[in-house]
Amino acid sequence: MVVKIEVFKSPSCPYCPMAVELVEEVKKEMPDDLEVEIIDIMQDREKAIEYNLMAVPAIALNGVVKFVGAPTKEELVSVIKEELQ
Repeated sequence: MVVKIEVFKSPSCPYCPMAVELVEEVKKEMPDDLEVEIIDIMQDREKAIEYNLMAVPAIALNGVVKFVGAPTKEELVSVIKEELQ
């Protein structure tokens, strides 16, 4: 099974680069388990509206928003492992 991770960001967000970097780091450690998509909400507003997002960064796993704000690496890996079970 592959977990789809969507990272929602905006160009003006000071925390978004950290969230993107974290997801990309975890992707390198679990390359066969993750599919990552980075979504700029300024370019894809429909997707942000679909997820009812009011803040960024936000991270969705398999279509469900799991984090608003940047999680720790441990929190992210833990939720990914739950999804993989």
